[in-house]
Amino acid sequence: MTTTPAPSTATDEGPEVDLDFSLAGKVAIVTGGASGIGLAVAQAFAHKGAVVAVVDLDGPGALERAAALGPEHTGHHCDVADEDSVAAAVEEVVAHHGRVDVLVNSAGVAILAPAEELSVSAWDTTMAVNLKGTFLVSRAAGRHMLARGRGKIVNLASQAGSVALTDHAAYCASKFGVIGLTKVLASEWAGRGVVVNSISPTVVLTELGKKAWAGEKGEAHKALIPTGRFAHPGEVAAVAVFLASDAADMVNGADLVVDGGYTIR
Repeated sequence: MTTTPAPSTATDEGPEVDLDFSLAGKVAIVTGGASGIGLAVAQAFAHKGAVVAVVDLDGPGALERAAALGPEHTGHHCDVADEDSVAAAVEEVVAHHGRVDVLVNSAGVAILAPAEELSVSAWDTTMAVNLKGTFLVSRAAGRHMLARGRGKIVNLASQAGSVALTDHAAYCASKFGVIGLTKVLASEWAGRGVVVNSISPTVVLTELGKKAWAGEKGEAHKALIPTGRFAHPGEVAAVAVFLASDAADMVNGADLVVDGGYTIR
């Protein structure tokens, strides 16, 4: 049987680019990987050939999702807001798989309320998980990547990191922070081989997204999106596959918006 070689853009002036966006041979950590967008990313990465370490606050869930991906994948408990838990999880992944090539920070929470009613506890939890967690895992995994001179980090931000959304004071602040952190890490680390980018989706139709945006509220929001609909988890995962692949080596410090055009108006 003959096979068709993967298309490429090889030239005399630059490296060959794999237009199949393969992740074969890469070890990837996906936080929040037991559900939602994180699970979609883990599944897409495994499909593209990566060995995936599913990391989640729900340890048994992480183990179950990893087992469903195949025997080479692993599940790990981690509270991304806790420095010791992050350090232990990243070291466990490196000890088992030998290295980490890609990190996707997908763990997050959304606690919504009008600003005047938002509790300090809700604010602190949002910042601890969404922003501090992204920093802690990026730092822990990034140190291993920097030591090897190569790596990719993809942070899940949001359209709420670019525009104001009603009842989203803490969430918007945290996601604006994720985009800012992404740009700083991209600036500091790219010269040492580690590129960092973010993805900013609109509402994504995970199980939680479907429940939170059902009914008139969801229909009203969709009417503001030029494409007229919300995103599916696989559409966000596809962008993560590209950013994690070698084809995206020159994409650094970017925020790729997957919002159907919501933020262009």
